[in-house]
Amino acid sequence: MRKSLVLAVGVCFCALGFAQDQTMKPPKVLVIMRENLKPGKAGTTHEKSESAFVNAFRSAKWPEHYLAMDSQSGAPRALFFVGYDSFAAWEKDTLDTAKNAALSAALDRAQIADGELLTGYESSAFVFLPEQSYNVDLNIAQMRYMEISRFHVRPGHDKEWSDLAKLYVENYGKAVPDAHWALYQEQYGQGGDVVLVITPMKSLAEVDKESADYKKFSDLMGPDKMKTLSDMFASAVDIAQTNLFAFNPRESYAPDTWVKADPSFWKP
Repeated sequence: MRKSLVLAVGVCFCALGFAQDQTMKPPKVLVIMRENLKPGKAGTTHEKSESAFVNAFRSAKWPEHYLAMDSQSGAPRALFFVGYDSFAAWEKDTLDTAKNAALSAALDRAQIADGELLTGYESSAFVFLPEQSYNVDLNIAQMRYMEISRFHVRPGHDKEWSDLAKLYVENYGKAVPDAHWALYQEQYGQGGDVVLVITPMKSLAEVDKESADYKKFSDLMGPDKMKTLSDMFASAVDIAQTNLFAFNPRESYAPDTWVKADPSFWKP
């Protein structure tokens, strides 16, 4: 429960905004595509397949970028994050891609080859919840891992979740001043009432720091308030899952500013 509470609304999270600035705010709309890989098809085999997509977008000098990550826990899979200012911007990107014959043809060829490596594919769209977020500016280009938590809120318990997030917004930053997080709620995808929490990290040493940060927060709140938080979480959430992912620059179509800032990583 302690771990779930921290990951739910409190450690260090900011999702992707793919503006050209190094420091960025979370996009209002976050589209996440997930590829489930066949056993033995991860690693360099999948990287070679995904390079066809990266090369296609790079050749077209496409304005929208995306970040790819590989699972470090759970089943072998890859995630691809694309951020938009609005659903209309997502629509425009889709329509513009379809109108570009050369790009569309290249993507079709890449999808056929990539499909041979997959057991499944799905996508979801999430919306940013600024009122449940705190200190959202973050330089994603410097990050190397993401701890991703998915929480299913019980039907009819949205108010409890909102109150829980509000308590964290009001108090966690007092105990851990460098904390920052953002929350996204699923609008289209696997099912409603899903909250996504992502923790970007420069290194896994930050995982070691979580317990110490949580103790500071727990000491600040006191036992009575912490019990209230625990009860609220148990009442509001019925499914919680957390996994670790590593950035994969070979499968990412990163902005030029990221590549220039750290070519040894973003352009291996």
